[in-house]
Amino acid sequence: MNLEFYIPEIIQKEAEAIKNIPIDNKYLDTVDLIYDRVHLKKGKLVTSGMGKAGQIALNIATTFSSTGTPSIFLHPADAQHGDLGVIQPNDVLLLISNSGKTTEILQLVDLARNLYNDIPLIVITGNKDGILAHKADLTLYTGNPPEVCPLGLTPTTSTTVMTVIGDILVTLMMRKIDFKVEEYAKRHHSGYLGEKSKMFVNQNKK
Repeated sequence: MNLEFYIPEIIQKEAEAIKNIPIDNKYLDTVDLIYDRVHLKKGKLVTSGMGKAGQIALNIATTFSSTGTPSIFLHPADAQHGDLGVIQPNDVLLLISNSGKTTEILQLVDLARNLYNDIPLIVITGNKDGILAHKADLTLYTGNPPEVCPLGLTPTTSTTVMTVIGDILVTLMMRKIDFKVEEYAKRHHSGYLGEKSKMFVNQNKK
């Protein structure tokens, strides 16, 4: 079997999935909502997802936090055992589920709204007509691309588009709040990015 044959095909399919992500005004509405809850009302962004989607949600949370928008990842299972208490009145939820019917995520919605019934909900999903989408205030549809996994089962292409949607939200927010390299450096003390951002700061001082 010549496995090299599949490499460009996989890349092409992933790239096509990214290009076909539906883009509409909901992205701007989502950024405005997060801005209102986090930067104006001093709440935070709470992201969540199960399995591979949860790993994407964690990445989105840490990237938002490192670029000036306080965010935290809440595991939906842990939420049922007390961690739900991390949610505060002015927070906003961003939940990810490709199927739009992940049991733990649907339960998290009910638990969170039982705690604060007006907490806004943003959803990233491949099922725009699913239960989760109907519960959401804003739904960002991935386009539901087929997985490049040979079985058509393993989250691969679906997590790629989820990641890109997260990157869109983060970079739009950075522009909205005019996030500068000086602020980036304050949040990155060590490591390669810390050194690089400090170098940029020092260059700007000259």
